[in-house]
Order: sequence, then C-alpha cells, then structure tokens
Amino acid sequence: MKQSLDLKILNQPDDTTCGPTCLHAVYQYYGDNIGLDEVVTQVKSFEGGGTLAVFLACHALARGYNATIYTYNVQVFDPTWFPMDPLRLKERLLQQAAAKQDAKLSEATKGYVNFLDMGGVLRFEDLTPSLLRKYLKRGTPVLTGLSSTYLYRSMREYGVACDDDDIRGVPAGHFVVLSGYNKEDRTISVADPLKSNPLTGEHYYLESIDTVICSILLGIVTYDSNFLLITPGKKTGRAAGNQSQ
Repeated sequence: MKQSLDLKILNQPDDTTCGPTCLHAVYQYYGDNIGLDEVVTQVKSFEGGGTLAVFLACHALARGYNATIYTYNVQVFDPTWFPMDPLRLKERLLQQAAAKQDAKLSEATKGYVNFLDMGGVLRFEDLTPSLLRKYLKRGTPVLTGLSSTYLYRSMREYGVACDDDDIRGVPAGHFVVLSGYNKEDRTISVADPLKSNPLTGEHYYLESIDTVICSILLGIVTYDSNFLLITPGKKTGRAAGNQSQ
C-alpha cells in the first residue's frame, strides 16, 4: 500500500527557519497562499533562532486551523499527566516551570498553555509506523520536529555558526514534513526544507520509517520529539497577526 500527498516545500531562508518553512508548506498544501516571509516573521522564535512545534501550532490555530500535537518529550511532559483534561494539564505545566526555573522550559510552557487555551489537542501514545501511516492515509501531512543529527547521520554541530565538530559538537534539531509512505518497502516520504541536506541534497526523498521514528524520538535532546497535525477548520486562513511576541 502506498500514499503520496501533493505537498511542495520551499528552501528555508536560513539555518534556523526550517519550522516556519515546513508550516508554510502545509498551508500551501491546503490552498492557503500566505507568503513564506509572513510565516517566518509571525511565528514566535527564540532569540538565537529556531522555534518549537507548539509555536507553529499556535500560528495555525490563530489562522483558524485545527492542531494536534503528539509529544514524546518527557523533559516537558510527565507520562502520568496523560490522559488529563486541559485545565489540569496547564496547572501541571505551570507548576513544573515554577519549580525548575529553566528559561527554555518556561518559554515552552507559555507556548503549550497558549496552545491549550486556543483549543489545541495534546496526545501521548506510542509512536509506531501505523500511527504515522494512519494520518498520511487520511491526507494529513505530518510536520515533525526531530534529530537531524540522527536522520542525516551527520556530525554534531558547534557554536553559533553550527560548524561540524565531532568532539565539541552537540546534536541538532530540525523540522521536516512527512508526506507519504510505502508500506511494503517500509519507507516514508520526507519533504525537507533544507535542500542542501547532507543526506540527499534534495527537498524530497524516501527514508526508512524506522529511521524516521528513531529521529523523532531522539529529538528530545533539542526540545523536539513530537509531530504536529494541522487540518482545516471552519475559519481557516484568516489573518494570524504577529505571533512573535
């Protein structure tokens, strides 16, 4: 069994805008013609660059889409919190942020609280090939935050210039969109905003579904380890406003 979505992706403008570029590709897939520059400007990002899936989700919610995040990041979410109603989940997140006093956790917490307030859905269940294929079969692109270090089997990165350095380097995170699968071959179609990626040097390629799953789970190192499902809502495409504040 095969499935392939007609999803096109542009090249990310710089090293830190993979997330907004993937989000833009999903918007384009649904016929939402917002410009990439607008998405990059409006999506909340960190001072040093980069963003989180939850910030992408909040942008989509503000444009009238539905958004669901499957998380595997046990640095942020305790497994005993699921299933839990949104109000209690927000309370737990805020209590954790107050207790741990970590800057990035604090920003992530604000994002998740906003996400839940806007009607976003959080899920926590085993990441399996069948779970990914279920949504792709429905025609829903899977926007995922993962470990590019594992996906590309590339050298870890060091410093603000992200230089290759196998000694001083640290793992890097990345966003891609999963846009199809071949069940017989156990492969999954990847739309990668980094055309110069060291894996293929192309925007579109097939990768082992097992490798992709490992890459998603190892994204926990960079506050990723999740995937985001965006589907049209009743008021899809309305102005999102500036989500960068």
